[in-house]
Amino acid sequence: MIDKAYVYILKCNDNTLYTGWTNNIELRISVHNSGNGAKYTRGRLPVTLVYLEVLKTKSEALSREIAIKRMSKKQKLELISNYE
Repeated sequence: MIDKAYVYILKCNDNTLYTGWTNNIELRISVHNSGNGAKYTRGRLPVTLVYLEVLKTKSEALSREIAIKRMSKKQKLELISNYE
C-alpha cells in the first residue's frame, strides 16, 4: 500500500518538461539524474524538479499525470509558475 503518491514535473537541461509520478520523489529524481530514469530524460540531463503534487493514491497520481501530460506547454508553465 502506498502512503503517498507524487506527480512531478522536471525541467530538463534543454528546457523541455517531463511529467511523471512516483511514490518516492527523492529516489526518483536521483534515478533520473543518474541516467537510469525515463528514456526521455537520459539525454537531457541534469533535470530539476520544478513542480510537485502530493496525492493519496497511485490511482489519483496516474489520473493527474495524464491530465498534466495533456496540457499545452503554456499551461504547464503556468502551473509551474503558480507553484514556485
